[in-house]
Order: sequence, then structure tokens, then C-alpha cells
Amino acid sequence: MTLAETANNKISGNPFLNLNYERALEALGNDYYDEVTAAEFPQHTLRWRNNSLLSRLGLNPEDVTDEHFITAFGKFEGRKPLLALRYHGYQFGEYNPFLGDGRGFLYGQVRGTDGVLYDFGTKGSGKTPYSRGGDGMLTLKGGVREVLAAEALHHMGVRTSRCLSMIETGLSLWRGDEPSPTRSSVIVRMNRSHIRFGTFERLHYIRRPDLARKLLDHVIEQYYRYLVDEQEKYALFYRELVKRTAELVGQWMASGFCHAVLNTDNMSITGESFDYGPYAFIPSYQPNFTAAYFDYYGRYCYSHQPSICKWNLETLQESLKAIIEPSDMEAGLASFDEHYHHEYRSLMWKKLGFETINHPEALELLNLTIQFLQESKVEYHKFFYEMTRTFSFKWRDDPSLIMVNSEIVPVSGSSQLFDDWCIIYHKILNSFDTEQINAIAQTLIRYNPKTVILRPVIESIWEPIVQEDNWQPFYELLARIQSGE
Repeated sequence: MTLAETANNKISGNPFLNLNYERALEALGNDYYDEVTAAEFPQHTLRWRNNSLLSRLGLNPEDVTDEHFITAFGKFEGRKPLLALRYHGYQFGEYNPFLGDGRGFLYGQVRGTDGVLYDFGTKGSGKTPYSRGGDGMLTLKGGVREVLAAEALHHMGVRTSRCLSMIETGLSLWRGDEPSPTRSSVIVRMNRSHIRFGTFERLHYIRRPDLARKLLDHVIEQYYRYLVDEQEKYALFYRELVKRTAELVGQWMASGFCHAVLNTDNMSITGESFDYGPYAFIPSYQPNFTAAYFDYYGRYCYSHQPSICKWNLETLQESLKAIIEPSDMEAGLASFDEHYHHEYRSLMWKKLGFETINHPEALELLNLTIQFLQESKVEYHKFFYEMTRTFSFKWRDDPSLIMVNSEIVPVSGSSQLFDDWCIIYHKILNSFDTEQINAIAQTLIRYNPKTVILRPVIESIWEPIVQEDNWQPFYELLARIQSGE
């Protein structure tokens, strides 16, 4: 057997290369992408493999080796074409026509065992026609942060992309915010679609409504299939996109998550969260908390996320008006606030222990919760975890016993706001029977993990990687996230 034959057998035996890839986006034609070549890296060290995603691809983790990951998602052998997608976008409110996949590409599309079409998209895989002077690479810390964000959000119930793999590539990268060269990585993320608001904005910019309609038909067929035979399918699509986006923002807000860069090129046409750069989870309830150091005016601060996403949806209307009646889109957008508030309140009540709640003082309880969190400056995530840790049936007997064993809340009588909160929570608890109280305890556990990746937590696992190449704290943190601890 020749060396070439041996190599071919090695590739053909790779489970990732034997998946049934679909040409859904590729079949639309090259008006939407450019074929590109992946970078060649001096090193390939698999740092993360997401075994929990393999069953969705019909794969048994025991049958997939680290080398299979490296061959497919580090060396990019055996897959062609690789597609860099074209798009534009509004960045910090200003239109930018010089965008596109500048350090990634669409590796392939695969139908999961759940019947859903998934994209494999890379980040840090080299230069493309849209790199615009950049090197097309991803820092290792950037890869680590994206893996953590995606897993944390997923396990908090946020509709998000997830990382399938992260490979260290052996390059030394210079970045403006780093005093010395930093290590590099390439990740592959798996999500519903890499089609963005900005994909349609580009087609409007180049005056190709025919291509926009063709793409929208594709989006509806693949991701809104239940609308295909509807007479008003385009208007219904936009209405559903508004709903999905509003729900996503509600999930971010309840999770205490600040995306940081909500440009329209980072908004998914499927209403899914992806592309995690300078994100942060809020340490305490600070409406003006800003995650990106370069967001000088706080455009994308925590509390602005609902209004910004609504603005992005409104801006998208200009790119779709040749296909969808503007009045229909206006009517669809009018439902944004209702969908957002419904999702946000529902999730916040779950964080307070209530899967469903019909009590007349439920909204007052939620308002008091936010007021107390903001005024007291207690740790946002720890407050809810302490509720979970200290929850007791005795809370029904006396409101002064609520969270009495927690160090992060005021002692009874020292905070009128907290005392008022306890009185209403006590009153609501007494509207449930014993079996329902047990369910409240379980709901608290489900929606309030102990482990939250605040910035100091990320730094604590990054330091051992930098100093000792010690990845154990990183893996232990991921294990806690995935187990819901």
C-alpha cells in the first residue's frame, strides 16, 4: 500500500468525514460566498472536544479519536469546498460594507439525529478575501472564552451555538491589547445557521433583491419549514424572527449575560446566540454594565440589549422591504416588547423558584427583586444561588426566616426593601401546597447554578494555562458547568 493510499484510508475512516454533508447553502450558488483554503498550522493539539454533541451527529464518542478531530477540524483534510460567507453590517450604528467571514468559513452542513440542519463553522482558520489586513487567526484565550461562554449559556437554557472542538495551532500572535505574543487556536462551532442580518443587508446594498428573495426562500425552507406553504410566509417569517430574537434577549437578560458586540453582522437569522468576543456575565445588577472596553459610550451595555436588538430588527426591514410589505414588518416588530417581557419574566420567576405563577403579587415580587439587586449591589448570580442553597419549608412559617443563613443579604429589619421582598415571597409560598413547595426547591436548583463564569473565574483558569500549560482547572470548570453545579 502506498503512502497516498494509507493517507486516504486514514481520512475515509474518519467519522467526521463520513457524515452525510448537505449542500444546502452551497447549492444557492457563489453569489453568497467565496471558496477558500484553510491555513496550515505548525502544531495541532486538541484542547477541547465536545463529546456531548457527538450523539446529535449519530456518533459514539468512543469511536471518535482525538486524531479524528485534528484531521477534520485542525488540518481540514478531506472537505471541499470551504465557504467564506459574504455579509455587511451595522457596527456601533454605522454601516460597514467591508465585512464577511474574515477568519472563518463554513466547513459543512449536517442533518442531526433530531432532523435539524446544523452548520460547522470555523473561527481562527486563516485569511479569506474579507480579512482586510487581519491575520485570520484566533487567540487561544479567545478560543477558551468562546468554549466557556457557549457551554455556560447552553446549560442556562439560552439558545446558543456550541463549540465542537478547540485546537491549539502553535502560532504566536501579536494583539494590540497584549504586551507580548500570545498563543493561537482554531475552533469549530456548531449551530443552526451562520446566515446573519448582515447577509441580507449586503444584498440590499448591492441592489440584488432577486438574490435576497432566493436566500429568504432558503431560510424559510430550512429553518422555518412550518411556514413554507403559508400564503403570507414572508410576513410570518419576519414576525417569527422578531419573536425568536426577543426571546433570546430575554434569556440573556435573565442569565445576567452581556454579549457586548450586538452589531447586525452578529445577529443570526434563526434567532440564535453566537460569536462570543468580549462578553461578560454581570457581577451585580448594573444596568449600565459594559463588557467591551471599546464600547466607549455604552451602546451595547447590559440594559440596552433589548432596545438594540429591536433596533437591529427594525434596520433589517430596509433590506427586506422589496420582499415583505413594510406594514407587515411594522406589525411584526410591534410584538417585540410583549415577547421579550414574557420570556424575561417567565425566566426570572423560574430563578425565584416558580415554573408557573398566577399570584396577583407575582409582578411586584419580580420588581422588588430587581430593585433590591440594584440598590444592594449583592452579587447577581450568588443571590439566586443562595436562595437555592438556603431554601427551606420554614420560609412559609415566618418571612424573617427567608435566607436567614445567607451572608449576602441584610439581616431582618436592616433593609426595608428586602423585608418587603420577604413578605411577598412568604405570601406567595403560602399559596402552594407541600408537593408544590418541593417542586419550587427543584426549580431553584435547575435555574440557579453555583458555577458562573465571571471574569475572575475565567482568569483563574487561564493563568495555569499560561504559566504551566495546566489545563486541568479549565476541564474541571467545564465539568461543573455541564453538570449544572
